[in-house]
Amino acid sequence: MYPILAYIQFLWRSKNEHGVHSPFVFDLVTQCFYDRKKYAAYPSLAAYRNQLLENTATIEVTDFGAGSRVFKSNTRAINAIAKNAGISTRRGRLLYRMVHYFQPDSILEIGTSLGLATATLHAGNPSAKLITLEGCTNTQTIAKKSLQKQFATASSIEFVTTEFGDYFNTLEENTYFDLIYFDGNHSKSATLSYFELLLPTVNNNSVWIFDDIHWSTEMEEAWKIIKNHPLVTVTIDTYQWGIVFFRSEQSLAKEHFVIRC
Repeated sequence: MYPILAYIQFLWRSKNEHGVHSPFVFDLVTQCFYDRKKYAAYPSLAAYRNQLLENTATIEVTDFGAGSRVFKSNTRAINAIAKNAGISTRRGRLLYRMVHYFQPDSILEIGTSLGLATATLHAGNPSAKLITLEGCTNTQTIAKKSLQKQFATASSIEFVTTEFGDYFNTLEENTYFDLIYFDGNHSKSATLSYFELLLPTVNNNSVWIFDDIHWSTEMEEAWKIIKNHPLVTVTIDTYQWGIVFFRSEQSLAKEHFVIRC
């Protein structure tokens, strides 16, 4: 019931572009969030989704995160994972538009799963350096094979099978990411740990996207702590996502928006 109650509260508090007074956020909302163009990448992304939905094979999934509300067993059909655990078509198109809008040179994805979001991140800017992390070898193997089958440029994606915290602790000094998509562990402790470990990778244009910020009371608490961090200057709550910016131009006045999109 918690996500339903959280959504009702979101609807009560949320606004569209008419309630936005920040030029930076207004442009993002009007030119990206509410962009209704039919991009050439959309059919390819749909074809990739269909490729997974048609795959009835089963795999054993190793789950290091907060668990699943849908699956009761770790033996799961690939098409069921794609249907229930992957990014939706609507949300995927928004993620594509965000990458297309910001054109990040370096992207980190935390949680590959079957690669639905990975495909979207890559399609948004195929020339970007994209690193995707996954703790489960079997799901990432499927993602890598499927992505390289669907996208000729997917060989440039770096697939890393690892526990996330271990990977973050090995990052070299002066490693920076323009965009990070957090979708690997929906628990408060893990989310806040990853947030702190990755802060050294921030630059002025960094965009961080946290999935499922209203998934539980714990994730709500994590989101509130992140919003109040001194380095965070602008946040956008879209219900599904919490989007974070570190723009020094707005360091004197934090701004928090709740946007329907």
